Amino acid sequence: MAEEEDDAANLEFFLHWASELGISDSSSSTLPHKDSTFLPSCLGHSLVVSHFPDAGGRGLAAARDLRKGELILRVPKAALMTSESLMVKDQVLSACIKSHPFLSSTQILTIALLNEVNKGKSSWWYPYLKQLPRSYDTLAGFGQFEIQALQVDDAIWAAEKAAGKAKLEWQEASVVMAELKLKPALQTFKISSRTMHVPWDDAGCLCPVGDFFNYAAPAEEPCGNKTLGSCGNGFSMQTEGLSEANAQRLTDAGFEDDVGAYCFYAKRNYREKEQVLLSYGMYTNLELLEHYGFLLDDNPNDMAFIPLEPDMYTLCSWPKELLYIDQDGKPSFALLSAMRLWATPPNKRRSVGHLAYSGKQISVENEITVMGWIAKKCQDMLQNLRTSIEQDKLLLSSIGKIEDIFLPVELEKLPSICSTELRAFLESHEPTNEEAFNNLHIPRNARRSISRWILAVQWRLSYKRKLLCCIAE
Repeated sequence: MAEEEDDAANLEFFLHWASELGISDSSSSTLPHKDSTFLPSCLGHSLVVSHFPDAGGRGLAAARDLRKGELILRVPKAALMTSESLMVKDQVLSACIKSHPFLSSTQILTIALLNEVNKGKSSWWYPYLKQLPRSYDTLAGFGQFEIQALQVDDAIWAAEKAAGKAKLEWQEASVVMAELKLKPALQTFKISSRTMHVPWDDAGCLCPVGDFFNYAAPAEEPCGNKTLGSCGNGFSMQTEGLSEANAQRLTDAGFEDDVGAYCFYAKRNYREKEQVLLSYGMYTNLELLEHYGFLLDDNPNDMAFIPLEPDMYTLCSWPKELLYIDQDGKPSFALLSAMRLWATPPNKRRSVGHLAYSGKQISVENEITVMGWIAKKCQDMLQNLRTSIEQDKLLLSSIGKIEDIFLPVELEKLPSICSTELRAFLESHEPTNEEAFNNLHIPRNARRSISRWILAVQWRLSYKRKLLCCIAE
């Protein structure tokens, strides 16, 4: 309870601090929102901080009904944390960075941020720094156990690549951090999932309040071609006073030179108290996991890549990343085109190639062969993975309980393949003999990696479901 009260007090003070910097959820130049109880706040006109246990945790909710295209948050350039804004106020940091020209823009921002965190309460940014998470579950932070728990070769390769790159960059940056005498505990802090794009720095910026938005995958607008003021769900709003440019805006947010601020717009209509979401772009679940440390249960941009036989690649000009099964188990345009051409007798491929590459069926017999091969391929891929969909579901339901139970009882309830994975998880953190293992609770140093293990199992479960959907088509 005391910790929750401290968090609430820190949040209130942060929102007050933000309002003094000119951050506002109002398009007008009105005074910060306040009442008789709380400090003036930068929120309250369009947005409020809320908690969504099943949809990203802390986020921003609509304080009133919002219209599509409406400006809902403005963060002035002076309130953006960038390498430039941090170095201009710290000559020691600036001189140290300039003496190491090999550093990348991301390394520079990371070092500059950690240098600011190292200052503690004396930092001008302290109210904002208190709001930043101290760890993330991106692929770069996955240990060997969590990487192997992904099961799929493409995902394992992506995780190993991300972890290797992060390790190398951190080793290079550690020389500079040692010169700045940063506390060792700060070296676990990562920022990659917090930055937003700005045109003057490849590393991006940290955007106070703006980074409270949770993510929504970009998809077709629910209203289709209907007018902005009337959606099919009965949510009707007046659009008078809303410019056509804002109503047809293609992006949710971006830095705007003419107003000197990062501006956020409602991508669609929102009802009061509904969570307002921000689209970072089109990402598969593996890409979301790599860059942001989360995934979506229903991601319209997710896919399962389908490897072809070597001779099949010689027949198709499509890049491998376009050969996939989509979220609903449907083969991609490129995969169907490649397979239709492959299923055609060699002496007829030249005459029907234009049909294959235009997305048209060549014949009923050809289509049956194509769909049969794809279904068989998906079946083989499923069978080659260590666990089944049902076993993954059972394992997920058990992982959430293992912190508070004795392991022998739980292990007896699990299929052998699941108990083997649980045993491997424990031994990856605290190798021990059998007698000690039989009376073991989850080691303290393993608690953090449980969330990464859960993400790995959730990802592979989602992957297998797409393959199963394709088989059932």
